[in-house]
Amino acid sequence: MPVSTLIGDVVRSRRADDRGVLHGRLSRALDEVNEAYAPVTPLRITVGDEYQGAFAALGDAVRATLRLRLALAPEADVRHGLGWGEVTVLEERPRVEDGPGWWAARDALHAVQRAEGRAATRHRRTAFRRAEGTAGPDPALLDALLLLRDEMVGGLSDRSLSVLRGLLAGSTQRAIAAALEISASAVSQRVRADGLAALVEADARMQEVVS
Repeated sequence: MPVSTLIGDVVRSRRADDRGVLHGRLSRALDEVNEAYAPVTPLRITVGDEYQGAFAALGDAVRATLRLRLALAPEADVRHGLGWGEVTVLEERPRVEDGPGWWAARDALHAVQRAEGRAATRHRRTAFRRAEGTAGPDPALLDALLLLRDEMVGGLSDRSLSVLRGLLAGSTQRAIAAALEISASAVSQRVRADGLAALVEADARMQEVVS
């Protein structure tokens, strides 16, 4: 059965002031996503700043990429390759997986890396590829949606990122305002001006994407 594979890494991690602190933040973020979405293969750091995992539902994988990005922003950024396809377990301990689903995710991650030098895709941090011969979502359509989401998120200020983080966590605008020590009106203005409500709605609709 196909699954949604995810491979991610930290952008320019070698420039981090303290790689140990960055590693700890990334590890905690992965733990939080694992708890929230219960992936079929839990997200784990594989080597250096790269990590991977697999989800039964593609929508969960897409939502996980946004939460991981927000968990590390603005101090650090991450990029993700999402795949859809069959995977094979080669060994249980330590767990080693292979197969078209992972190849597709790796191809997607390489697409993100290649896009970073172009003006039209400078904010791209997520791409999707479907394994050849595998039924599933339209790769071009989902990839276009991810590009637009990344463009919106990439243009947000640090304060707007904090507001978006709170909205996705289910907090009210009043509670977010209190936590950030700003007025509720200021939060409302950011929600409208930066399209945060649309981002939250699009994220919620991803729950309906199973394959």
